[in-house]
Amino acid sequence: MQQLYLTDLDHTFLTTQQTITPYSKKIWNQLSQKTLLSVATARSFAKIEEFLEGMNLNAPLILLDGAMMVSVEKEIIDIHPLEIDLVNAIIHESKKFEMEPFLLSLEERRTLREVFSIPHKLNPYQSHLIDWKYKSDPRLRQTHHIQGLNDTLKVVYMGEEQPLKQLAEHLKQTFGDNIEAKLSPEHYTGCWFLTILHPLGDKAHALKKLSEYLNISLEEVTVFGDNINDIEMFKLAGTSVAVNNALDRVKAEASIVLPHTNDEDAVARYLERIKL
Repeated sequence: MQQLYLTDLDHTFLTTQQTITPYSKKIWNQLSQKTLLSVATARSFAKIEEFLEGMNLNAPLILLDGAMMVSVEKEIIDIHPLEIDLVNAIIHESKKFEMEPFLLSLEERRTLREVFSIPHKLNPYQSHLIDWKYKSDPRLRQTHHIQGLNDTLKVVYMGEEQPLKQLAEHLKQTFGDNIEAKLSPEHYTGCWFLTILHPLGDKAHALKKLSEYLNISLEEVTVFGDNINDIEMFKLAGTSVAVNNALDRVKAEASIVLPHTNDEDAVARYLERIKL
């Protein structure tokens, strides 16, 4: 029976330097000749194209925490944007906490052209991230009045855990089941991310959709991850695998906890042992 192996990227398949080792790439490409391999990531298509260059992808990709699923030919299979009025209401409420988010939106579905909107005034964590990784990103749009677009897929706040936890609780009380709110540590910058998604826009719902699309039972799916946004996906898959550097909450939900970290090719080492 056909099987699917689905891995998170950051701190799972990618090294801490946000690279894929030659060993991991070799094992991945070898296994791709025999079974289905893909990714489930918080990142957008534009960013993962850089990371996955030279790797064989033979199944649709789950992107932006599950808000969008696309084929390897860049065709949208499933998408769950937040309504413009809802995004703007979220931004309005967060200003009461003196916070403004980043927005990741699609400007054009056909080409998957993205817009990365950022507020004019950035907090230190936001400023560090932009300077570190996105200063010359062509998607970047800085504005004095940040607001939603037709296809806004993620609303993302960066900051300390407690203020973001308070904001998350306020937004859930205000908007209820109209949003999915995920609060998780961000290891690259040493802060926390609060991500607001469509309620059907998380990795778990995307995994269900992908299994239906491929006509593969969830029991035949193996997933790899490290962070809070992987937990619900872990609960669905037949086999869930946590890398050794995963959060304890993630390890508690895993079928298997690997002895190696993302910097030790944990996923590739596991894949290499698979006999198909």
